[in-house]
Amino acid sequence: MDSAIALLRELVSIDSVNPTLVPGARGETEIAAAVAATLRRAGLDVEVQDAAPGRPNVIGILEGRQPGRALMLCGHTDTVGVAGMAAPFDPVEKDGRLYGRGAQDMKAGVAAMIDAAARLAAGGGLERGRLVVAAVVDEEHSSIGADALVTAYSADAAIVTEPTDLQIAVAHKGFAWLEIDVRGRAAHGSRPKDGRDAILRLGRVLVQLEALDQALQARPPHALVGTGSLHASIVQGGVELSSYPDRALLQMERRTLPSESVDGAADEVRAILAALGAADATFEASVRPMFGRPAYELPPDHELPALLAEAARGAGASAAITGASFWADSAVLGHAGIPSVLFGPGGAGLHSTEEYVLVDEVIACRDTLVDFARRFC
Repeated sequence: MDSAIALLRELVSIDSVNPTLVPGARGETEIAAAVAATLRRAGLDVEVQDAAPGRPNVIGILEGRQPGRALMLCGHTDTVGVAGMAAPFDPVEKDGRLYGRGAQDMKAGVAAMIDAAARLAAGGGLERGRLVVAAVVDEEHSSIGADALVTAYSADAAIVTEPTDLQIAVAHKGFAWLEIDVRGRAAHGSRPKDGRDAILRLGRVLVQLEALDQALQARPPHALVGTGSLHASIVQGGVELSSYPDRALLQMERRTLPSESVDGAADEVRAILAALGAADATFEASVRPMFGRPAYELPPDHELPALLAEAARGAGASAAITGASFWADSAVLGHAGIPSVLFGPGGAGLHSTEEYVLVDEVIACRDTLVDFARRFC
């Protein structure tokens, strides 16, 4: 069995569900220990960095024999939950696919980058430069791992091995999570003049948000990531059938483009609420930013994509330049001054009850990273 696939099977067999997403989940401690042991066996210098108590990043360093450029390979070790999966931590290989929670998102990429480092070390190391292999926590929620990583480590370029079907994603969207609080007046259901229905008033907001979403998607698209968008995620309101609800809450997500700011999403909603208030003096609502991350785009003249595409072709991958609709830790690295791209093996079923990765693409990803590290550093 190929060493990258053997490592991938080991990583999939470890429960590393993110405890922020699923209270009481195991988290990344056990998988961090496995990653650290593998990197140490390969001969890398290893540091374990606590992004938070019980949330360990693992960083392996391979120093070249001469000075040169530093390359970072980065991937996350946490996964989403496993509800509805019969055997999420039992890796099964069938018809060229390896199944299990995290197989594609993104333990395959983590296995590929770790095995690439191991092969480089076993093959005499790097002639020059430095390789930083970072396995970080919490990408599936708020990326505290990547935030901690960039406080202590930097590089001249980074490859984040998220699943991209072996394409090179040089841009991706950002997001903003917002909470809208619409206030009404509680009253008995038989006394309409005494009550103000907060849920119906939230309906006015929803109508305007839908119009905004349609306008966003009608704008000229970004060449790589398309248009901005928004959706209503969670709605809460009401206490009982016979009472006017005095409050309705909406939590929503706005997906942003590299040209848009996270703060701008809240400003859009404030403008909607202000217009509704101007039309009806009894309308009361506010918006609260919950969390957000900016989009990212690599400068178009950067050498990283072309060099990576050349290495990928040597491993049998076409590696076209593309963008990603999802957010990734590459934005944290990029905004910290580390030019970054996404490149990883393909498959299907991210966050679903049947997740798999294509075995051949894991190997091709590993081989690409080995070649690229030698070229770049």
